[in-house]
This record gives sequence, structure tokens and C-alpha cells, in this order.
Amino acid sequence: MQFQKLKYIVPLCLLTLSVGCQSTSSTPTIHETPIVSTTQATSTPSPTPTPTPTPTPAPPLTLKATAILEAPSFQEGTPVFTHGALEVNGIHIIDKNSEVFQLRGVSTHGIQWYSQYTTEETFKTLRDDWQINAIRLALYADTESRYPENQEAYTTILENAITAATNLGLYVIVDWHILADGDPLLHQEDASTFFDYFATKYQNYPNLIFELCNEPNGGKVSWDESIKPYADTLLKVIRKNSPNTLVIVGTPKWCQSPLSVVRNRIDDPQVVYAFHFYANSHKDPLRETLENAIVKYELPLFVSEFGTCDASGTGDINIEQSNTWLDLLDQYQISWMNWSLCDKDESSALLVPNASSANWSDEALTENGHFIKARLQSYTK
Repeated sequence: MQFQKLKYIVPLCLLTLSVGCQSTSSTPTIHETPIVSTTQATSTPSPTPTPTPTPTPAPPLTLKATAILEAPSFQEGTPVFTHGALEVNGIHIIDKNSEVFQLRGVSTHGIQWYSQYTTEETFKTLRDDWQINAIRLALYADTESRYPENQEAYTTILENAITAATNLGLYVIVDWHILADGDPLLHQEDASTFFDYFATKYQNYPNLIFELCNEPNGGKVSWDESIKPYADTLLKVIRKNSPNTLVIVGTPKWCQSPLSVVRNRIDDPQVVYAFHFYANSHKDPLRETLENAIVKYELPLFVSEFGTCDASGTGDINIEQSNTWLDLLDQYQISWMNWSLCDKDESSALLVPNASSANWSDEALTENGHFIKARLQSYTK
């Protein structure tokens, strides 16, 4: 969630070794100047340096909806059948019955790398055993993740996951997951193409929720100059075909600065604002920020990502602080998604390395997995 948030430094590096795999959140390599003798320096001419190749610019997204899908039917008793299309009402999300509704579930890690956990069997296990009512599908869109270069394959993974979750009557958050690049404006053109495609093709899906920018960050990335102009542009695109779809908009400083929004809110009744925390790093001061945003400014918030560990995705699982956070969210009936559904060898993962894609035994769950499963199940008792 911050510059040390190494959980997002992806293992994917398709550039040549002469270019390297760099990240704005990585520590740069220090290149020391070699020490040579005076004799060597004067008698041996310096070799002509090899110029560093210029990386090939990523191609633009070319997604274009050629068909509009019919409204899906939902099996009786499933979350979407019971609650239907969602609306924002004050600080709350309400369902088709005008009752306050709290979405609770988990977020995938990057679906580019963990597609084995985006199947219908995976989501059925989470719905029936863990008792989730929503799934967040994180599609990494920063430069490192090379979505434009692999848009056909990655979009297919995403659409298959949407279909799988919809078949089970789950709510689906389609997450344009920026992180390393920081400023959402860097990818505004691609984001517009992306959301135009999904808002057009899936306009009849009442269970879809769009998340426009995961965690805006960086010293120059502000609400007024970067995030709101970006969101306003994308909302114009989305609202052409999906006028009522719920939309989550990220806030500055890794979604920890909701108060920057209050004097310049987005003029859209179906918008909520993202708020993220990691329980072992963020405690009372950030909880005070959340309560101030809700109580004083009546800002509708959605915790589209939180962790039980450090902001880096590693470190200790803090059960006490996690329960304190979730109790607070329950008090205000704020929706939440836990990071993350994957088997990566780090604290925030729900599954141990090489876990199967579904029907997990207790041994397949990490400490975080055990905690989140038990917390989700507690709401049905």
C-alpha cells in the first residue's frame, strides 16, 4: 500500500536483461563507478558505451464490444437473487428491498498470474463454505504488468471469471488495478477503452461493480488534479451504457485519504470511495480518519481491499487489530474485501503455496485464510 509494499512487485518481467525489470516501488540498484589506475586511464581508450535500448511503447487497448449480453438469471437463494441491483443511499449501500446491504468477500491477486483461483469451483467453495457474497477481480493495469501486450488472453481470464461468479449469483468487482504507476491519468486512454467495453457488453448485469483505480499514490497525485478528473472522464464513458452500475473510485495515498474528497465530490449518485488499510500497519489514527469521513462528512466508503498483516503484504498477522477494524466496518455496515486469494508465499495470501483451486482442507489455508474464513462464517451464525 506504500512504497515498501512489495506484495505488488510482480514476478513477471518480459523485458530483456539489457533493460531490466524495474518498478517505481522497487529500490533502484546502485551502480558504483569502477576504480582504474591513472596509467590505464591515459593509455587505454575508453570503449564506446552501448546505448540503452528504448523500450517499445505498449500498444493501446483495442477492446470493443460487438454484442450486448442479455440479463442473466440468478438461482433462488443466491446473493444477487436475494438483493438485486444495488444503490448508494447516504453512507450506505442498499439493495432492491431498500435495506442496507454489506458486501463481504475476498479479492484475487492479479488474475494474470493466479487464474487457477478464478474458476467457478473456486468461487463456489468461497460462496458455500466461506459465505462470501462478492468477489473482487484484480486486473493489474500498470506498465509492468503488460496488460495491453496480452489483452486478449488476460481479458478472456477476466470474462471467464465474471461468468463463473455470475453463474453463482455473486457480486463482482471489476478492478482496474493500478499501483506501481501511481497516477491513474497515465493509463486514462486504456482505462476508458476498458470500461467502455465492459459497461457496454455487461450493461444488463446487475451484479457488476466497477473499480476505476485501485490505489492512486505518489507525491504529485492529488484528488483535484489527477484522480477526480480521471474518474469524471471514465464515468462519462461508463454512464453512456451503464447508468446505474455501482462505481468505486480510489482516493489518494493508497486509498487512505478520503478526506481529500469531501470538498470536491464526484457528481454521481452511484459512486462510493475506496478506503484501504493493513491491520498490522494502520491502527487508531487511520480508524479516526475513517470515522471522521463517515460521521462528519457522510462520505460513502467501500473497503475494496484490506490486509490482516503489514502494508507490504508480509509480516505478522494481527488478529486483534483485524477484529477491531472489522468490528468498526460492521458498526457502519461498510463493505469489505480481503487481500488476497492466491497461494503466494506471503502473509496476506489466503492459501498456502501449491494449494488446489477449490475445496480446501484446513491444511491448505494460511493464518490469514483461517481468520478470514471464520470471520465470514460468523455472519451466518
